[in-house]
Amino acid sequence: MPKSKHRLKKILKFGPIYALTLLSLTGYTAADTFLVSHSIATVKASKTTSSTAATVATNATSTSTSYKDDNISITIKTETVNNTKVYVADIVVSDSSYLKSALAQSTYGTNITETTSDQAEDVDAIFAINGDYYGYRNDGYVIRNGTLYRSTAGDEDVLGIDSNGNMASYDPSEYTAQELIDKGIVQAYSFGPTLVENGKVVVSDSDEVGQSMSSNPRTAIGQVGENHYIAVVSDGRTSESEGLSLSELAQVMVDNGATYAYNLDGGGSSTMVLNGKVINNPVGGGAGNSTGSERAVSDILYIGYKEQGS
Repeated sequence: MPKSKHRLKKILKFGPIYALTLLSLTGYTAADTFLVSHSIATVKASKTTSSTAATVATNATSTSTSYKDDNISITIKTETVNNTKVYVADIVVSDSSYLKSALAQSTYGTNITETTSDQAEDVDAIFAINGDYYGYRNDGYVIRNGTLYRSTAGDEDVLGIDSNGNMASYDPSEYTAQELIDKGIVQAYSFGPTLVENGKVVVSDSDEVGQSMSSNPRTAIGQVGENHYIAVVSDGRTSESEGLSLSELAQVMVDNGATYAYNLDGGGSSTMVLNGKVINNPVGGGAGNSTGSERAVSDILYIGYKEQGS
């Protein structure tokens, strides 16, 4: 899409509702319940697209459940686990620069949200999942694509992804956000908990996120090996799909080869997108919403084209 048309589309899409959104008090507790938001300064994030500063893929082929080019391979399979539909994306890239983060409307701040699919479209993502919805709380490190946006520590371990694409958990009581930057961390997510370490499940049957229900739609990201990742999204809260506990989610990760895995925002936020299409059946704002209704969230983690010169 030409830049002028894309810009007009964004203005028409968000202009009327953006001001109303800034005036409204929204919130969010744990994995799914809203708190009153607090106004914070916004920071515009840089954005590149495949039509401007990214290398166009060569020899690309895709289906409704796969994508492959010379540097990226993504295959999604669907499993049924404990009466729950689970979508498992196996992702292999030639180097870590293809694994990226994006912020809603390319801006950091509270009350700035877009659906996962809209954010994926904004950055020309091949594949995307929702992130940690940093905007629903005032703490938890936020590092995106090497930029530090928030340095206030939260309670949960932090997922850190370094410049080589390797994932690990960090205790925020032991590392400041700047120390993580100094260690080469380019992405930091603060939701949790950690699900898998050294190929072993590290959550128990009783572990849960805040006030969340024990069976939920879930989103998680994990690593199998060098530049080899697993992303899992499960449906839930419907008659067709019950939802997973954290320990069940962790076991799905281990069963699919993850040596490390971390829980991201779940509930109505859980969304997986491939080739511009939503793969799962999100429940939007809560259990009473019909499936297929995406929730607007603060951020995504995605696979995208490589920027020129990188």
